[in-house]
Amino acid sequence: MKKLIFPVILIACLFSFAAQAQPTTSTPKRTKVLIHTDLGDITVALYNETPKHRDNFIKLVKSGFYNGSIFHRIIKDFMIQGGGTAGAGGTQDVGYKIPAEIVSKFYHKKGALAAARQGDQVNPKRESSGSQFYIVQGKKLTDAELDQFSAQTGKKLTPEQRNIYKTIGGTPHLDGDYTVFGEVVSGLDVVDKIAAVATGPGDKPVKDLKMTMKVL
Repeated sequence: MKKLIFPVILIACLFSFAAQAQPTTSTPKRTKVLIHTDLGDITVALYNETPKHRDNFIKLVKSGFYNGSIFHRIIKDFMIQGGGTAGAGGTQDVGYKIPAEIVSKFYHKKGALAAARQGDQVNPKRESSGSQFYIVQGKKLTDAELDQFSAQTGKKLTPEQRNIYKTIGGTPHLDGDYTVFGEVVSGLDVVDKIAAVATGPGDKPVKDLKMTMKVL
């Protein structure tokens, strides 16, 4: 048995060296932002694959731009929208646009963080608002509804997308038209609470729902 010790140790060392020699790849961490609201906290993670939107959002958060801003448009089973300047009804943009960064693997599942924008008629390049954003609530869809959606729009859903839209929910009709630049990682229940508030004309909450943000 003693004669086997050296070969076993040698083989173990070779495997260890080979493992160490393998190139290592690491996924860059996603920046997280805490959105504090009157109804609770929402934490979002920003996608590195949409760097212009990520960096702009971080810049505005760090500058305090969003502090005191309101969710000015809320539609239950659809989305909650905010991010305009504080005051002026919360609908005024920061004053510039961001080039579209529409990435097909990011879609409008429940909790998706996306940039609001003007319609295609006046904004054919689908540039995003410099500050306004929305978070998807959506609803769960059946196979029949998803089949009908694909037939009407010509948009094909991946098996993963179909599963997410059936089990978690979302708004697939927005896919490919708006830049999704992050997602909720904590606080989906708060999104539901916000989506359920009473609203008046223009889908504006009857009572102002303010926010503050900080980078985590």
